[in-house]
Amino acid sequence: MSDVDELLARRAEGIRQHLREYIETDGAKGYLRDQTHAGGPKVALALVLKTVGRRTGREILVPLTYAPWGDEYVIVASKGGTDEHPSWYLNLIARPEIDFQVKDKRFRGVWREAEGEERAVLWEYLTQYIRDYAVYQSRTSRRIPVLVLTARERIGERWVLPEHQR
Repeated sequence: MSDVDELLARRAEGIRQHLREYIETDGAKGYLRDQTHAGGPKVALALVLKTVGRRTGREILVPLTYAPWGDEYVIVASKGGTDEHPSWYLNLIARPEIDFQVKDKRFRGVWREAEGEERAVLWEYLTQYIRDYAVYQSRTSRRIPVLVLTARERIGERWVLPEHQR
C-alpha cells in the first residue's frame, strides 16, 4: 500500500463523518471545514456533490472542498495525488447535469472541466487556497482535473444520506 493509499484510508472515516454532519444539519455543520490537515486553510468551504454511480446506478453523496469563483464553484479531482481519478469524477463524465448542495441550498446545474488559460488561472488560485494541490500534482503524471460547477436552478427538497453510505 502506498503512502497516498494509507492517507486516504485514514481519512475515509473522517470524510464519512463530515458527510453525515453536513446532510443531517442541512449544512449548518460541515460547510466550514478545517483543512489544515490537508495543507489548506483553517477555514475552507465545503459542498456536497451528488453523483450517480456509473456501475451501480445508485446516488452517491461526496463532500468536497470548493473555492468560490464569481457565481460558480470550483472543485479539484485530486484524490491525494494518486494515479487514478476519484470515482466521483468518473461518475460525472457520464452525466453533464449535476446536483450539489452549498450550505443549506441545493442546486441542479452543469459542470465543465477548465482548460487552457482558464485552468491556468484557476490552478494558481486553487494552489494558494489549498497548498497541497501542488503537492498532489507532483505525485502523479495525470493532470489533475479542475472542475467548474454552475448552478442552473434551486432544488427545494432536503437530502437524506443514502442507506449504502450510512
